[in-house]
Amino acid sequence: MTSTDTSAPAHASGMFQIGGKTIHRLGYGAMRITGEGIWGPPADHEGALAVVRRAVELGVDFIDTADSYGPYVSEDLLAEALAPYPEQVLIATKAGLLRHGPNKWISLGHPAYLRQEAEMSLRRLKLGRLELLQLHRVDPNYPLADQVGELKALQDEGKVGSVGLSNVSVDQLTEARGITEIVTVQNRYNLTDRSSQDVLDYCTQNGVGFIPWAPVAAGDLAASGGPVDDVEKATGATASQVSLAWLLAISPIVLPIPGTASIAHLEENVAAASVSLTPAQVEKLTSAT
Repeated sequence: MTSTDTSAPAHASGMFQIGGKTIHRLGYGAMRITGEGIWGPPADHEGALAVVRRAVELGVDFIDTADSYGPYVSEDLLAEALAPYPEQVLIATKAGLLRHGPNKWISLGHPAYLRQEAEMSLRRLKLGRLELLQLHRVDPNYPLADQVGELKALQDEGKVGSVGLSNVSVDQLTEARGITEIVTVQNRYNLTDRSSQDVLDYCTQNGVGFIPWAPVAAGDLAASGGPVDDVEKATGATASQVSLAWLLAISPIVLPIPGTASIAHLEENVAAASVSLTPAQVEKLTSAT
């Protein structure tokens, strides 16, 4: 591991611009500060607040949430922990999913619903504008143009700064970019799941931020003698740190947002920003299956 500014270790991850704001690439995902099944309040309310505040202390200035986390719990906790927000912090949220119980997620892309949730996110987060609002999932029951078009209408009204997408294909991303500028895409991507490789490649080619969710999964690749284990031994990093360092290394537009409700795990994840991988190590991990 290489040395970094110990007062703000996340800053070693490099920078990326979203709208008019420049953020550091290693962020924090605020899904896990809710209750079990991403449903209801956390078991440790004060502990959840402490994790969020610690993330900012570590230099994290890109925090990802959604109206559906809880639902609403994550946004409420972020506001309680941080509002009024430090100037450098960008809160990104999402709309487009209904919640009917623990681990239940239902798409709803009716434009009126998207508008309602954006308006309520403004209130819950105590913001005058959502700097980044992402469509959480494309609802096949409504034209994509209507869903993205409503986010653009909110943008034109000054209620949304930038628009992003989540869980999309290249074709959907291309269509959406014909409606408004799309600054980020949030798809599942990690060492063991490269199913969105074509989307990542497109984002790299077009300068669109790519936010990989479930970023630290390493699976069998972290087994003794495996490629992740080999890099762990060579760098002194943990499997999670190697997974995050690899994501930061493969493209300058990748913005990992590892989530946790533990300060210890948070500190471990943020320290990944200072893990320096050689080109050979990056290639070994990239070619691993």
